[in-house]
Amino acid sequence: MSDNYSQDLAPESDRTKRTREKLKRHLQSIDENVTGYALTRKTKEIHRWISRHASTRVTLKSKAICLFDENKNAAKLSQRVSSLLVKIRDSINVPLDGEK
Repeated sequence: MSDNYSQDLAPESDRTKRTREKLKRHLQSIDENVTGYALTRKTKEIHRWISRHASTRVTLKSKAICLFDENKNAAKLSQRVSSLLVKIRDSINVPLDGEK
């Protein structure tokens, strides 16, 4: 951090310092447990779980699932937003799209 930023902040309380150190130690212990061996083991466990549940899986042949369409399609306006739009349009006398 820059010196100007740290001068603008109030000093930390002892309780905050202890909590910060405790959190740092906790995160370090988590980081130490993430090893190549642990990742390989978890990968195999996931593959076994997928294999065990393969019989209940539904295969999609005709349709792709997409959770996010990268803003290709706009979301529908809610009723509240639509009513506000009409009120604003009426108050400034702007014609609806396509009207002249």
